[in-house]
Amino acid sequence: MRQTNVAATMRDGTVLRADVYTPRTSEKVPVLLMRTQYAKEAAQVKPSRYQTPDWFASHCYIVVVQDIRGQGKSGGTFYEYRYDRDDGYDTVQWAARLPGADGQVAMYGSSYVGATQWLAATASPPALKAIIPSNTGDDYYDGWSYEDGVFRLAFIEPWMMETIASSAAANRGDAALAKEIFAEGKNASVWLSFTPYGKFPPLRPNDPAVAPYFYETVAHPTRDTYWETFQIRTHYDRVKVPVLAFDGWYDSFLTGAINNFNGMRQQGGTLAARANQRLIIGPWEHIGWGRPDAIVSPRLKAIGPVANSPVNELTVRFLDHVLKGRDNGMQDGPRVDYFTMGENRWHTAQSFPIEGTQYVTWYLGSQGRANSSMGDGILTPKPTGAAVNDRFSYDPVNPVPSVGGHSCCAWLAGPQGQFDQSAIEQRGDILVYTSAPLDAPVNVTGPISVTLFATTDAKDTDFTAKLVDVAPDGTAINLNNGIIRASYRDSLSHPTPIVPGKIYEYHIKVWPTSNLFLKGHRIRLEISSSDYPQFAPNPNTSEPFGTARKSIVAHQIIWHDATHPSALVLPMLPAAVAGEGMDHPPGD
Repeated sequence: MRQTNVAATMRDGTVLRADVYTPRTSEKVPVLLMRTQYAKEAAQVKPSRYQTPDWFASHCYIVVVQDIRGQGKSGGTFYEYRYDRDDGYDTVQWAARLPGADGQVAMYGSSYVGATQWLAATASPPALKAIIPSNTGDDYYDGWSYEDGVFRLAFIEPWMMETIASSAAANRGDAALAKEIFAEGKNASVWLSFTPYGKFPPLRPNDPAVAPYFYETVAHPTRDTYWETFQIRTHYDRVKVPVLAFDGWYDSFLTGAINNFNGMRQQGGTLAARANQRLIIGPWEHIGWGRPDAIVSPRLKAIGPVANSPVNELTVRFLDHVLKGRDNGMQDGPRVDYFTMGENRWHTAQSFPIEGTQYVTWYLGSQGRANSSMGDGILTPKPTGAAVNDRFSYDPVNPVPSVGGHSCCAWLAGPQGQFDQSAIEQRGDILVYTSAPLDAPVNVTGPISVTLFATTDAKDTDFTAKLVDVAPDGTAINLNNGIIRASYRDSLSHPTPIVPGKIYEYHIKVWPTSNLFLKGHRIRLEISSSDYPQFAPNPNTSEPFGTARKSIVAHQIIWHDATHPSALVLPMLPAAVAGEGMDHPPGD
């Protein structure tokens, strides 16, 4: 049975509305709650994520799908993140008292709907007994709005236009504005090059009712008190429930999912919560989860059924085990199920990074001409010691295009997924360092880091790194990437200027992956200073973020001599540690 627009009154009197799906049973049953800003009627069923609420209800759960404050049919004023901790608490406690409920509540959902779970969980509502967040972060500053000091342009602007700002306008009754903002979001490429970001026209900078959270995001480019208000990563001790989380190697929030898993294992609010953490990482993008009808970038789609997500069936088994006490073969955590690309098999571990990982250093080298894949850049197990360096010019007006990566939200409209980098590697503003063909397979699984000794003649700039798997035929497949803003090299909270011409040591966090480099393949590292539109190009002027209208060309030097051993550090798994693997998605 479905009831629509069921009212729940929050502590400040605001009324939020939900659709409630009740199973046909006389027994009291647990509640499965989704709090969404993407329309409760949609329930994140499409594109190819969750089964319908009726499907979950048929497994003897009362399913509640609620529009969050200021969205859909709910009252109040929408503001990203601001109300979801308190509203989440109040809604969980309300749902636990619904007719037919047994007093236990679990939450599920993806992306921002994962954020509504974590924010509620950090408020410790007594009725909350489990959460199942997918593709969501631990920090709404780093790894969500920014990445190591750099604005995540291709995610934030289209997302806010096409979804939340337009739907919030509709909720306020401004249908014309909602339609206009949505149309701008559907054609976001027209706006991605607009500067200054603090005056971004589609979101109406002079109208505080439209999208104040966007301009607050731009106005707070450091990890300051604005962001601390919404933190998850500093509040794990308040989360007292088991967690089953899903994420993908090419998702925009991959590191957040891993941080949440590790944070809960170490700091979760109860022993049971710390012990019962589970994370599943597949060859997925943000929305493309690999189910048969999912919209996935072609190379990931071609992996086939072994890459399908077990989210729905596993969610039910997890809930039956945790909430109903069923001995159904579901194993308690801690546990990580991860998909190794190249091998195309699933593996299981108790930690991430995986115990037994060997961190192996590969040094950058060249004869001074590493520019492009046609240059002489090499990766070697031992430093060459040659007193040479590589140079390139970075022009913000002509940035390196993003070809795949870990962005949001769908590959047809943003830079995410797995693609051949061969064409882009012919640019002279990309330094390319490649190993000799491998004599045996190499399993790279875990976080990757690059130590880069670099000089720029600009007052501020960025440096990027990308790990690539090169096949014998020259196909060059991106595995993951990272970026660092020079002024943020030591702190995300307190950036410090650089001195033009001075050599600095930068540490670039290339996001994790799991990939088997096959025999005869080569390991490649790309170094540059831009990745557009995934990241906003640095204008190289050191002006406050969001204010620059003009840019200058930066002349970069990458050092790799005996005194400045620039290097790539890879997490390599011995075969005995990785194990045999499975030819099907994890199911227990």
